[in-house]
Amino acid sequence: MYDQQSVKGSYILAVDDIPDNLFLIQLALEQEGHQVVLVNDGATALKQIQKYPPALILLDVMMPEMDGYEVTRRVRQELNLSYIPIILITAREESSLVEGLDAGADEFIRKPVQIDELQARVRSMLRLKQTIDQRENFVSCLTHDLRTPLVAANRMLALMQQEAFGNITEEMKEAITHIISSNQNLLQMLNTLLEAHHYEVGGKILSFIPCEIQLLIKEVVAELQPLAAEKNLEIKQYLAPELDKIYGDRIELRRVIANLVGNAIKYTDSGYIKINLYQKDQQIIIEIEDTGIGIAPENLPNIFERYHQGNHRRSGKGLGLYLCRQIVSTHQGKIFVQSELDKGTTFTVCLPLSI
Repeated sequence: MYDQQSVKGSYILAVDDIPDNLFLIQLALEQEGHQVVLVNDGATALKQIQKYPPALILLDVMMPEMDGYEVTRRVRQELNLSYIPIILITAREESSLVEGLDAGADEFIRKPVQIDELQARVRSMLRLKQTIDQRENFVSCLTHDLRTPLVAANRMLALMQQEAFGNITEEMKEAITHIISSNQNLLQMLNTLLEAHHYEVGGKILSFIPCEIQLLIKEVVAELQPLAAEKNLEIKQYLAPELDKIYGDRIELRRVIANLVGNAIKYTDSGYIKINLYQKDQQIIIEIEDTGIGIAPENLPNIFERYHQGNHRRSGKGLGLYLCRQIVSTHQGKIFVQSELDKGTTFTVCLPLSI
């Protein structure tokens, strides 16, 4: 059974293999003014969600071939979808709550369904989605509105530095250089904030293609080599010559490597940075080791948490490593850290060859 009405604007998708249950849901929600599309199996529901993402999904747990838990898991694994609230409808006991929440559900309704409870929970979940959507728009607008004047200011400062408006002293040139550098740091922070936010709300769209990870690392090293040279640091590369291509988003993987190598340079005053790349058990392993200041033991458990800042004066805003973990997790990989104060740190990224 599939409701043949055309999908216009926001709608609620109801999925159940029993027509009477779907009729009850449709009746209850149309009383509240909602547009409802009805589907009687998981596979058809996934196709509908991919083609026309709904505002909310009502999903029966017990369905043949593909149950509600599996549909929920697949929706949450779909990287190109923005956040969609999922309410599971179940007649099972408390143990089903754990499985449903682990799969990614937001709310539960017990059978037999009470119309007033159904309407109330739908209203609650739609308010949640509206809040998340508004937050996403706010962050996007904020970062855009801040970024535009910063870029414009840097262009004007560069013209001043080039004496396009008249002669300036060497002291003024030096001061302008510092201002441009500060603006660039702020721009980078804004870009990182926006990227992290997109991952949080499920709005990040990735393009998975075969990538040559050796080439990616060499590009990053070439770009960051001048920073290492300023501190007399050697960047050692031990890249296995024959590796299978990894399947992932090239830009995002490059972001991870650049962040980790950049941090290694930032927190190392003498010695070297070493990059190991090899293949093991159908995984690509990237190890980035430094001889830097290390990380305090009390900071290690939370190092990948959002806005976590270490107690060292060079500590950043706590977004870079958080974003690295988001990117690696989206590629179904893992990232680890080992460190010892005043001896160095090693970050290890494990990525599957295929997703």
